Parts: sequence; C-alpha cells; structure tokens
Amino acid sequence: MSWILLLDAGNTNIKLSLANEKGLKSLLNLPTDIRETSDSLGLKIYDYFRLENIAPNHVKAWVVSSVVPFLDGILGSAAQRFCGCRCYFVPGDIDLPINNKYKRPMEVGSDRLVTAFAARRLYPARAIIVIDFGTATTLDCIVDNDYLGGLICPGINSSIKALSTQTAKLPQFSLEYAAQELEIGRSTAQSLSQGTLFGFAEMVEGLVKRLKQKMPGDVVVVGTGGTAEKIKPLCPSMNEVQPCLVLNGLRILCMDNKLIEPDQIIL
Repeated sequence: MSWILLLDAGNTNIKLSLANEKGLKSLLNLPTDIRETSDSLGLKIYDYFRLENIAPNHVKAWVVSSVVPFLDGILGSAAQRFCGCRCYFVPGDIDLPINNKYKRPMEVGSDRLVTAFAARRLYPARAIIVIDFGTATTLDCIVDNDYLGGLICPGINSSIKALSTQTAKLPQFSLEYAAQELEIGRSTAQSLSQGTLFGFAEMVEGLVKRLKQKMPGDVVVVGTGGTAEKIKPLCPSMNEVQPCLVLNGLRILCMDNKLIEPDQIIL
C-alpha cells in the first residue's frame, strides 16, 4: 500500500501525518527549529515511519503547506533522501481551487488558504468563518468559493509565553488552571489562566459577531488548531472543531490530483 506524507509547517510546530484513501494516520508534532537540517528533520520523520510500521519506500510523495520559507528546501531534500520521492508545495506545485480575494494575494499564508479550501469542501453552508488557534489567532471568511480575507490576532500560546518570559514577577502558567466558569483569581497563576482563556473567548465571540454582520445568511463557524478544543466550550458561536483542518485539506487536494487514487477513496 502506498502513502502520502502530509505536512503543515508553521512558525511554532510542524504537524504531519501519513494519509491514504482511508484517511489520516496518527498526528506527529515537531517543533519548528531554525537549526534543523534535511538529515536531522528527515531522521525524525523516519522514526515516525517506524512508529507507524510504514516503509519509507511506500511513501510516494510529501505534500506541504508551509509558512516557513527556510524549511522548504530542507523538506524537499529530506523527501528525496529518505523516501526517494518528490515534495509538493501548496499552493505552487499544486493549485488550490479557491478564489483568493486578498488585495495582495501573495501575502496570504498557505495555511489560511488550505483551511479555507478544506472548510469549503467539508461544509455546504454558503458562508463560513474558520478560526485557527495557532501561533496567531486567525479568523478567515469564505463565501461561496471565494476566500475574502479575515483577521489576524495574537495567539493564545504566544501571549502566554510573552507574559511568562517578559515580565519579572509573573510566573509560568498553563490554561489547565482555568475553570469552565469565570472565577475571580485567588492566585497569580489562576488570574493569568482565567484572564487569558476567558479574554480570548470574549475576543473570538465579539469578532465573530461583527464578521457575521458582513456575511450573507447563516454562517458556520469552525475552529481548528491546538487550543480550539479547550476554548470551544466558552465560545457558543463556534459550531464545530476540526483539529487537523490543514492536513485534511491537503488530503482532499491529493485525492483531487490523483496522488491518492479516487476510486479507492473512503470518505
């Protein structure tokens, strides 16, 4: 059986998964590291193949959404060295069949376009908002087959890191300290966790409410990214969470472009 390796190369993490006609295998998260080489990164991915009991020569392509240009050449070299296959980048090597309405289309990160494409294919609603809780929190608007653009806000984990590392007296903290109901913090760690989680939830709710006023009809709101599951109970506007929306979008593109044979697709 042949496989495709899908990679979402972001500013904080590289998320990857093997895929075939049946879906995705387990997800692997690697930290994005500017010191990485094609050999060091390739060996980590090779260990993932071993974990999944997949021979590298059974991987016939790597398909990548990347917002980290320095990684592109490294990934291409690693694909050739460890799997003897080509590395395809989206968009570029594989076109995204969605209309990019940004004033300067090249400014949009490939991850935002792939999530928009995936949401368009997965949901029949005319209007969709995708909220990606990544290094930044992005809200992207799709109407029909048009990617309209959206909003870019601070990310939850980036904000936590900034507060923890750039203030003298504030301690390290985690969202795990936050309750599901707003409480008055009785410690600095609890105050930070409550303020961060509920503050971001209110930001999302307020922005979604304003964006919906600029979009037609009923709008479906989809969350994705690392903290989407954590924040969803606090965001009534969020209809659904799709944790691996970029990777699923890449898989759909592979099926459309026959890198995964369409007659074997099981949806």
